[in-house]
Amino acid sequence: MTPPEPNLLKSLDYAVLQQCMHCGMCLPTCPTYDATRRERHSPRGRVALMRDIADGTLPMSRAFGEEMYFCLGCLACQTACPAGVDYVELFETARTEVERQKMLDAPRRRFYRWLALRQLFMRPRLLHAAGRLLWLYQASGLERLARAIGLTRLLPRHLRDLEPKSPRIRPPFSMARITEIERPQADPRRRVGMLTGCMQDLMLSDVNRATVDVLLANGCEVHTPRWQPCCGSLHAHNGDLEAARELARRNIDAFDLNAMDAIVTNAGGCGSHLRRYGRLLADDPAYAERARAWDAKVRDVHEWLVEIDFRPPTAAPWETLSAGASRSHGCRPCAESAACEAVRVTYDDSCHLCHGQKVVSQPRQVLGAIPGVELVPLPEADWCCGSAGIYGITQPEQSAALLTRKLDHLATTGAAVLATANPGCQLQLAQGVAGRQDLAAIKLVHPVQLLAAAYAQERIANKT
Repeated sequence: MTPPEPNLLKSLDYAVLQQCMHCGMCLPTCPTYDATRRERHSPRGRVALMRDIADGTLPMSRAFGEEMYFCLGCLACQTACPAGVDYVELFETARTEVERQKMLDAPRRRFYRWLALRQLFMRPRLLHAAGRLLWLYQASGLERLARAIGLTRLLPRHLRDLEPKSPRIRPPFSMARITEIERPQADPRRRVGMLTGCMQDLMLSDVNRATVDVLLANGCEVHTPRWQPCCGSLHAHNGDLEAARELARRNIDAFDLNAMDAIVTNAGGCGSHLRRYGRLLADDPAYAERARAWDAKVRDVHEWLVEIDFRPPTAAPWETLSAGASRSHGCRPCAESAACEAVRVTYDDSCHLCHGQKVVSQPRQVLGAIPGVELVPLPEADWCCGSAGIYGITQPEQSAALLTRKLDHLATTGAAVLATANPGCQLQLAQGVAGRQDLAAIKLVHPVQLLAAAYAQERIANKT
């Protein structure tokens, strides 16, 4: 009889599991512990459960699997941890073991995982085709008609609940907005690769265009390969490390690393995963060295701008933003105008940008350098908004509670503009402010959109 395979948590270096000192510093930072006050819903409790599974003193169970998926994966615990516990590695390994042992297996769940993880997000052309179909449904009026006549009530319960949360698709996508190689007006001082993302591309391709404009304005030659694969964060966070490794290999192959000074991403969630390819491919002899080189070159766009000492614009962005980017986002034109001396802007941290990548001050430096921006602090800016990948689908009640908490803080700022740097956060917050009368006029942007709009307004001013 073949002995059972050791569980994946047991295959980890045991020192990783022993790092947790049970000091409890993580407890006040954990949104799920804050909501329930149960030890098992805290990072410390989850690490203890993982260690028991690895030791064989606790059997793998459905309850363990549900606990792993109750975690947001926001990584606030990593920031708070004095022992430097690598919670990402533990969390992703635990979820992979849950999937390997089929603890949460069910036909419907299996189908959606296959459709999303193994089809749509493994095949960029298929994802684009699905995005165009969804856009056609939304833009043609079929969506409004289906809701008006109650057709959506015929959907199964789980799809009926999800239907209002479907992302707004906004073509043209990045390939139509950005050419493969774009050069600044003067001789380029640096050469960078540009990552366009998956949902970012379908929902927020104008953010990708703004990112390229900002890089060009700062002397960077920008290379944007066609048909880029998903970064693999969705797969890694949902227990499919094998698919995540395959996507990491494809991304590394898509860029000429030796010719690039940096690989730039503007999505906090993607960036946190992208700079861990070295760990993901450490046992792959063909890719391990290239993956380490990749990690060394990945930069969040704010981080890169500060690193190269970006040029502050000389004009305020509001007139350009109100005329273009905001409307293409579906946002209302700003109630303020160019005549206003300063517009109150607040910034919400993407969890994986601040906790996963430790990029905290740079977005604020970018925003603070823009004329016409009065940057006001958002209370609990580093507290999760409840987006967390597909958390709004798997844990809708907890996700909604976190969103309400975030919106209540937003209402205290008096801000006209909310800036954030992750498509999942932007989708979650957009749905939240649209549902609140006191916040519905707030404009949502990525910080680079404000910077790009300021550079554009500067060019207009210089011509007149």
